[in-house]
Amino acid sequence: MSNYHQIKTASLFILILIFGNCKAQTNDTVQVQEIQKDSTIILNTEKNTLSYKKLIVPTALIGYGVASLSVNGLKKLNFSTRDEINEHQPDHIRLDNYSQFAPAALVYGLNAFGVEGKHNFRDRSIIYGTSMMITSAFVLPLKHVTKEERPDQSNNLSFPSGHTAIAFASAQFMYREYKDTNFLLGISGYSLAIFTGVYRMFNDKHWFGDVVAGAGFGILSTELSYWLFPKINHLLGGENKNSSAMVMPFYQNKSVGIGFVKSF
Repeated sequence: MSNYHQIKTASLFILILIFGNCKAQTNDTVQVQEIQKDSTIILNTEKNTLSYKKLIVPTALIGYGVASLSVNGLKKLNFSTRDEINEHQPDHIRLDNYSQFAPAALVYGLNAFGVEGKHNFRDRSIIYGTSMMITSAFVLPLKHVTKEERPDQSNNLSFPSGHTAIAFASAQFMYREYKDTNFLLGISGYSLAIFTGVYRMFNDKHWFGDVVAGAGFGILSTELSYWLFPKINHLLGGENKNSSAMVMPFYQNKSVGIGFVKSF
């Protein structure tokens, strides 16, 4: 099998895993109907459980990435993928520095224009900020532990791809916010995440295995943030009508964090 077909097969496998995960998560949704004065509202709420179905895809992606560090066949695929890309001499553009945040930015933009997602501004900011912190907690230590050299030999912080992790965390965030109201809109963020991962390889910053693992860590981080949200919301006084809180994620000087202000 040629390198080109190997790349296509591996990429198709990842896409099948991701959309299989979307279908599994959709099946976990419970329809609840509530009647309020002068209106009937149908709400889609999720069980606050971290089911094994939600962990299958990120675990598989992370497992592949980890295996690519030592399994000869997968290491060869890393090199053959890079060789295939270099043969076409793609332009080294830096859009991946921005596209990693694009799905999350779309969520906020769509809400601003009236296309409401599952959560309000405060709640989704807590969820997304938590996801970014979990992503950083996974990615940054692993880069220093594995010490994998980047394809361009610029440093030894290649595994896993942080840009790809953030991109897929953002895409999973968009999916979870819109999957019950507009499924096609919900999954559209994955195209931006895949673009980010591909361009990390085009820019010679990451191996294929780095990108696959980054996708897994990103999806897992967002799933964990949704699972943790009720607990975090309780700690922030979300059930106290006399208190208010504002949470905003931020990105500055290649650092991801979350700001929090609370009044009582």
